[in-house]
This record gives sequence, structure tokens and C-alpha cells, in this order.
Amino acid sequence: MSTAFLTAIAVILCILFRILNVNSQPLKPSVWSLDQQFLDCLYKIAPVLKEPYVPTRLWGFSGHVQTVLHSIVGRVKCPWPLGERVYLSLEDGSTLTYDLYQPLKEFEDDITVAICPGIGNTSESVYIRTFVHYAQCHGYRCAVLNHIGALSSVQVTSSRIFAYGHTDDFATMVENLSQKYSNSHIVACGFSLGGNLVTKYLGEKQRVKPSNVVGGISICQGYNAVEGTKWLLNWQNFRRFYLYVMTENMKNIILKHRHVLLSEECRQRHNLVERDIIAAATLPELDEAYTRRVFNFPSTQELYKWSSSLNYLDNIDKPMIFINAKDDPIVPEELLEPIKEYAASRYKTAYIELAHGGHLGFYEGGLIYPNPVTWLDRTLIAMVGALVMTHTDPTKQTISTI
Repeated sequence: MSTAFLTAIAVILCILFRILNVNSQPLKPSVWSLDQQFLDCLYKIAPVLKEPYVPTRLWGFSGHVQTVLHSIVGRVKCPWPLGERVYLSLEDGSTLTYDLYQPLKEFEDDITVAICPGIGNTSESVYIRTFVHYAQCHGYRCAVLNHIGALSSVQVTSSRIFAYGHTDDFATMVENLSQKYSNSHIVACGFSLGGNLVTKYLGEKQRVKPSNVVGGISICQGYNAVEGTKWLLNWQNFRRFYLYVMTENMKNIILKHRHVLLSEECRQRHNLVERDIIAAATLPELDEAYTRRVFNFPSTQELYKWSSSLNYLDNIDKPMIFINAKDDPIVPEELLEPIKEYAASRYKTAYIELAHGGHLGFYEGGLIYPNPVTWLDRTLIAMVGALVMTHTDPTKQTISTI
């Protein structure tokens, strides 16, 4: 072999090793919380928080690989849980659906996990199905919001789809669950965009929440849409690529229902130009052409400010757990500083940060082929139990800031 060929092979291997980050070692999660009693409860129910998270050896230390595999593959050996679809008619003419899954085993407490998926995701998304089945096997009932417009089998019946900060759909599902299961402890759980919606819902001062909502869990959200959008417009860490994928997914949802969303009446009412929507290359461009007009905002900046859960944190009066990964290519570390400060100043609140895991990946175990159940699935089951225990513990403290 020539020296040039061997040099090229060496360079390629060095690049691969750098991308896969194979020199990294498993690390324990870092936890921020003011409340030692709350932390003790978390550690008791979830000893996994005291153990190193061990990603899949060959590729699991790369946030990009974890994120891409999550987006394309989802989970390995994914089950298809059986449930019923609930249809609700909203005041604005929208048809809201959520899928309801009953527990597969007896549990001493009646617990319902109200799940809000990520952007454009539904109960049919692989990572949601895996978590639902795992939760059912642990005695939890699950309800999964189907974002309006995301399901091909459910037609849009009004001039809108879901939006980043529109919590009414999730609130309607939770209210309906509370009426169906008035004695059940409801834990709100949101993934990515869903984490933002769950947090914003719990922090909306004027919104009345059912008394049996005991707390919330947020996974891999960005907290601040104004600043987050600026980061996503950057090519650094390939964020612009992820933004392109999200933009195309949103456009596909709109165009899939164009006969309703872009009808003559809707175009005139909201001053929509179909050509501008199709031509949008980024989410800010799409939000300028469509979202902010449909939801009656004067600018995309006002839309993003309204949507950002960061602006609603101070009004949350339920226990909250936030989870993020430092190597998440969609949510940069700079967006995580405010939530660390928030968790460190609140009772019954914790922020859990992992060095690895990507965006909603958190695959663990194995050399190449990961375990069927991820670190995130295992941990969320324990977190739900911890929130219920905190609620039912008669010695619980009042939630307040210092």
C-alpha cells in the first residue's frame, strides 16, 4: 500500500473517532435542586441517577448519532401497544384526538401519564410507543396527545394545526382525563416541543388545572424559542441541517391538509400566500408566512416569546423534573443555564443533565446493538413514581422560591 493511501485511511479513522467521540467515558448524571428532601425521594425511587449512564460503546457517545438514530429508527424491538382513540371537538372547530392505553398490571396507585410528543409526533411515533408499552407494564395508564394535523388518518377540521406554544390542546386532553379518572394521579410528561408545552401549561397563571395533576416532566426542550431559533440558524454543530428537517416536516403537515388550511377562505382571513409557505427554507420563514398569521401575532418574535416556557416558570406550583443532554445538537448548552438556576432556587424541582444522549436518544448498553429499553424510558418510569410519592407524602413542603 502507498503511503498516501495509508495516510488517507488514518485521517478518515481519526475523523470517525472524533465524530463518534469514542474516547469518552460513562458519567453520572448531574442534578440541580434546592430541595434535599425531593432529591432524596428521586434517588430512592430512581437509583439510576446515582449510576453512570453507559451509552452504546461504538456510537452512543456521539450526540449526532444518537439524535439521527432516534429520528430514523426510534427504538429497537418496538412494541405496538393497543389502545383506544378518543375524539374531541373543540370550540374553534378543530378535531382533537388522543390515544388512551390502560395498564397491563395492577398497581397500588391509580396513575395516568399525560404524554405530549415532540414536534409533529403522535401516538404512532416509535419512541412514544416504546415508552407507553414500558409504562403499561409498570401499571401506569397512558394518554398520548396527537398533535393536530400530524396524523394522516385524522382530517383537519379548522384553519389551524398545532403550534409551539399553543397549550389548549394538551389542556383539553388533561381535563378530559381528569373527568374520566377523577381519582387518578395525573403526571404530565413532554418530549422536546412537548416538554415546552407541558412546562408552559403548568406555568400559565390564568389557566385552572385539575386538582389531580400532581406534577410534570420535561425532556430535551430548549426553553427559549427566541434564542433557540438564533442558534438553529447557525451551521455550527450542523444545527442548520436539523432546522431544515424540522421545517420540511412542518411544511409537509401544512401541505398535506392544504385543502383546509390553505383554502380560499383561510388565505383571505389570515392573509396567507401559499407560494411563500412552500418557499420557506427555515422555521422562522415558515412561521412568518403561516404560523404567526394563523395565531394572530404581529411578528415571529412575539410568537416565540409567547411560546417560550422560560417565561412561565415562576408561576409553576407543581413539582417539576427537567431532563437534558449536554451533547444535544438541537439544544445548545447555552440554553440550559436558566433552567439550572431555576431548579437550584425552587423546592420540589430538579434539573437532570447527562453528558451524552443526544436529542431524545439515550440509547444504552451493548457494543453496536443497544438495549431495547433506553436509559430515558427506565428513568421516566421512576420519575413518574417519584412525583406521585411526593404528592402523597404528608410531610411534603410548600413549593416556593428563595
